[in-house]
This record gives sequence, structure tokens and C-alpha cells, in this order.
Amino acid sequence: MTTKTIKAGDSNAYKAWFQSDLLSRHIHYHFTFGADPSAYKSKKMAMVSMLFSVPSLNSPNLRPTKRYSGMDFATSNQEAVSVGVKITQGEGNLPKLVLTSDHGSEAEIYLFGGCITSWKVPSGRDLLFVRPDAVFNKKKPISGGIPHCFPQFGPGPMQQHGFARNMDWSVVESENVEGNPIVTLELKDGPYSRAMWDFSFQARYKVILNTKSISTELIVTNTDKKPFSFSSALHSYFRASITGVSVKGLKGCKTLNKDPDPKNPIEGREERDVITFPGFVDCIYLDAPDEVHLDNGLGDVISIRNTNWSDAVLWNPHLQMEACYKDFVCVENAKIGTVQLEPEQLWIAKQHLSIG
Repeated sequence: MTTKTIKAGDSNAYKAWFQSDLLSRHIHYHFTFGADPSAYKSKKMAMVSMLFSVPSLNSPNLRPTKRYSGMDFATSNQEAVSVGVKITQGEGNLPKLVLTSDHGSEAEIYLFGGCITSWKVPSGRDLLFVRPDAVFNKKKPISGGIPHCFPQFGPGPMQQHGFARNMDWSVVESENVEGNPIVTLELKDGPYSRAMWDFSFQARYKVILNTKSISTELIVTNTDKKPFSFSSALHSYFRASITGVSVKGLKGCKTLNKDPDPKNPIEGREERDVITFPGFVDCIYLDAPDEVHLDNGLGDVISIRNTNWSDAVLWNPHLQMEACYKDFVCVENAKIGTVQLEPEQLWIAKQHLSIG
């Protein structure tokens, strides 16, 4: 990872870097904007993904959006945030975003948990899965779709998988590029998070819907005056027929197998070209490749690409969830080892899901 330092207020240096960086589209940066934390906000365009089409610095498509959050949304409202992005009422009267591309794909995102719960391709097939036991009452995280695990993956000092999936996110930006909607959500620390993890932070989550793909970019910024560390994952649930499911691309990875004892994972190495799910599976793959392929057993092969999510997790609960285990599989991009951020530094990770 390359580190790039730009002094706050040095707009010429910032523009020169941004323009030159368009030529190196797959490089990631740790940003430090000097002593002025407002510099990050004023230069937020620098955080757009270099893996996708990016608007120019003067693009008319990018627009700040009236801030919406799960706390202040009136359940009787239904309002267009921008072209192809609508905020409406979802299950349990919770606010959700509906993204619709000009090419027929659609996605749904609940502001509670910042959780993508649906991704439909133009044929109408929903490639994500929400469990039948999911509740939409803010008393539990939404069980399904793509929940956030932050600032902790799995068990640890705080509640399972951290708090990001239990909090209301806000809509802070939206745009439409060539008929494809893009929305950015934001989560900041508050009394609930600080009771478990006493740090000031900002998490921004950009979701980009295209014809046959959905991409996300997570940016975590340390807005505190002291360093902090975290782990994270996107706990992605894919609709599947488990007897026909297979995953390719993980051969050779070091594994931490939580079967049979999740508290004492067994170290090993993946030797299979094709991984199937004949029973309970809960396994971490360290230093995973930047792309794996999931055959969901329903006729779809999904490419799961990532940048800076260094690890992967495969999970199916088998008979522990007898009502639905046959209908889904979790293939998760994760950062199992801790990320340490100094004040004003940030960490970026991207996921790109697509079908052929």
C-alpha cells in the first residue's frame, strides 16, 4: 500500500495527484490530510473507486444529497433522492433505498445496518438471500443480504460482529452515471457505539449498481485523536441450492476451520480446486485471492472480486438452521487481521459482484 500525504488547503497538489492517479487505476492509498480533519471532507472526491468510471472534478452528476437517516425518516414519505435512487418504506416501516438502473437491475438497501438486502439482475432474479427468521424491528441486525461486520468480525470484546449492522446509517451523496445509480451512506460514532468502542470514526459506504453487477466501497476514517484498530467483513448471503453450490479460487489458501469447534479453529491449507457444501461449513481463508467464483446451484455463476479485503469466509449452518440452510450460502470478503489507523488516516476496501 502506498501512502500519499497532501497538506490541507493545497488544492494544486491535490488536483495534480488526482489527475495523475487516473492513470494508475488499481493503486490504493492511505490518505493523511495534515492536521486539518476538514480537509478529508473537502477532498472526498479523491475517495472514488479507481476500478470504475469516475466523474471529473467538475462532474454535474455528483451531488450532495439531503441527509436521510433511519431516525428522521417519516414513514409516510416516499421521495426520489436522485435519478434511479428512491427512499421509501420497507419491512417493519424501516426506511430503505431502492436503486434502479436504466438497464433493468435493482437493489434495495436498508438504512438500519446499511444493509443491502436485494440485488436483482435484469432477468428479475434476486441473487441475494434474506433469512425467513430475519426481523425488521431494530432489536436485531437484519439476517441476510450483505450485513456489515465492523469494528469486529466474529466474537470478541464487544457484541458479535460489532455494532455497524445495529445502527442507522445516513444517505449523504447520490448520483447517476450513464443510467447507473450510485449512493453513499455514512455511519459515525455515537453513544451506542462508544459504549462498546470508545473512538470517533467515520465510515462511508458507496454502492454502485450496474446492469449485471453491484459494487461497494467502504472507507473507514479515524476522526479521533488517538489510533484505533478494527477488523471487518461483508457477511454476504447468496441465494442458492446448497446441494449444487461450489466455490472456486481458494486452493492453496491457509485455512482456519471452525468445524467442529468454533472456539478452537484448526489450521490447515485448502487443497481442493472446487469446494462444495455437503454439511456444516464455517471456514476462514487467509490471504485469499482477489477473485473467487460462486456457482449458486441455480444456474448463476457469480464473480466475487475484491480489493483490500485480504481474507474470505465460507459459511453454511446446515442443520443448525434446518428451515433455510438449503437455500443460501455465505461467501464473505473479510479483513480478519486487525487494521490500525492513526488519527486522520483511512482504510479503503472494495467488493465487486457480477454475473456473466
